[in-house]
Amino acid sequence: MRRAVAALRRWGERRALTVVAAVTALVLGLLFYYPVGTVFVDAVYVGGEWTLGPLVDVLTDPFYRQIFRFTAYQALLSTAASVALGLPGAWVLSRFDFRGRETLRSLTILPFVMPSIMVAIGFVATFGRTGTLNRLLEALGLTEVTLLYSLPAIVVAHAFYNAPLVTRVTTAAWESVDASAVETARTLGASPRRAFRDVVLPQLLPAIAVGATLTFIFTFASFPIVLALGGVQLATVEVFIYSRVQNLAFAEAASLAVVETALSLGLTYAYLRYEARMSSSGRGARPQRRRPLWPASWTRRAAATRLAVAGYGAVVALVFVAPVASMLLESVTGPQGEFTLDHYLFLLERQRTGTSYQVRPLTAVRNSLVFGLGTLALALPMGVVTSVLTTRDFRGRKVLDALLMAPLTVSGIVVGLGMLRGLVFGTVVFGTRVQVTGALAVVAAHAVGAYPFVTRTVAPLLGGLDPRLVESARTLGASRVRALLDIELPLVAAGVVAGAAFAFAISIGEFDSTVILAEGSNSYTMPVAVQRYLGRRLGPATAMGCVLLVVTGLSFVVIERFGGRTGGRGGF
Repeated sequence: MRRAVAALRRWGERRALTVVAAVTALVLGLLFYYPVGTVFVDAVYVGGEWTLGPLVDVLTDPFYRQIFRFTAYQALLSTAASVALGLPGAWVLSRFDFRGRETLRSLTILPFVMPSIMVAIGFVATFGRTGTLNRLLEALGLTEVTLLYSLPAIVVAHAFYNAPLVTRVTTAAWESVDASAVETARTLGASPRRAFRDVVLPQLLPAIAVGATLTFIFTFASFPIVLALGGVQLATVEVFIYSRVQNLAFAEAASLAVVETALSLGLTYAYLRYEARMSSSGRGARPQRRRPLWPASWTRRAAATRLAVAGYGAVVALVFVAPVASMLLESVTGPQGEFTLDHYLFLLERQRTGTSYQVRPLTAVRNSLVFGLGTLALALPMGVVTSVLTTRDFRGRKVLDALLMAPLTVSGIVVGLGMLRGLVFGTVVFGTRVQVTGALAVVAAHAVGAYPFVTRTVAPLLGGLDPRLVESARTLGASRVRALLDIELPLVAAGVVAGAAFAFAISIGEFDSTVILAEGSNSYTMPVAVQRYLGRRLGPATAMGCVLLVVTGLSFVVIERFGGRTGGRGGF
């Protein structure tokens, strides 16, 4: 009997990874591929008949083509603004040494864990009719400006989100430039400007292209920022899909979603091809020595550098610091500019006296935390398993990697629509209708969006481990699973914790799929509550946004404490 149990245990250890991988694939198929497939079917199966009519309409109708043109146009402007704002930051971080440099570099990850609806609230508080900017202009006796509900507001808000992405990607490329190549060019008579143009810039352009491509993908599929700062008059594809879902025009929404997803997949595929080619670039290079930002001797070049950095700092303060500071200020400011806690008291009063049709703030906080923990329980094991699979060498690994990372290319609106049509409405299996509704549907959508970030955090650490450690354990008789559990995972525990923090933060801030799947006010999350309050009163919306900021800020601290520079959207 003991021999049989021991043999069964050994068999289980040998096959455990395969079994876990199969279960993960099944869960991903049920929670992602099936719902998204449902959206694709809705686009070509209408009224009980197979037809390409809705897709043809989307591709040929001037109205739809105008929506796609505007979406691409605002994404292009947002990309240009993000690159223009992000490149000077890469220059400062990669070429200069100064006190607080590492802290500043760490802060570039902050937008990746900040809910986009909170950014929208910050921009309303800053650039609104009674916002911080107009209050300051009024105090100075200057004319007020109107920036909200305009294309510039959308572009600047997108730059807030994506300029740090450009900074992180370009900084990494700049720091991988081999100093020997620059020194050789200077030895051969090249001026500093010529050496930069001929040696450094060609090595930066691919990274800039990657940052721009990713920014375009993200801003093309942007939803909460455009919804809050643009409204229906500046509707992008995502906003229009949401409005079609609200009107129960599912075939039209699905057709738009299919075309948008196809464009995103094409751009993402181009990016992944580049990443595969450049994965080994820069290894072994001797980085250039950084110059002190405040040199001891005063020169014209040093003065120009200080002036440039100061100017860039002013722009950064306006774009990055002002929205968050304005949200905090607005949450404690009354109608006459006086200090007050009335907005927070309103949230408490709404919790006590609100009807079933009104958003209760504490209920939204509770739901967000519960959904976040549920997402963590599902996304963390999925992310760790996919990290293990994508760092092993076997035939078809690249195809598997692409399939596992596919959720990164599909917007939350499309996932939410697929969940609604495929799981919430239910499907008949062997004569029985199977449905996934309520909190389970929301957690499933959040987990699908979060687990790739766990993978992207853990996989680089697993791939960087010395293979001799595992080989030694296997030589001493450890099974593959035992070596993974006892050797590899403990060594990348910090990355696992950071991945868990990312998953939790992404769930807390997820708005796109939640606004479709949340069933009534009792299942609203904090981002949905912020959006509902924003449509009525700015004060309570900023107070709710501050509560959301505290939760996501704590997640940010965990990410930076344990994750360092790994993971996050900036790691792509």
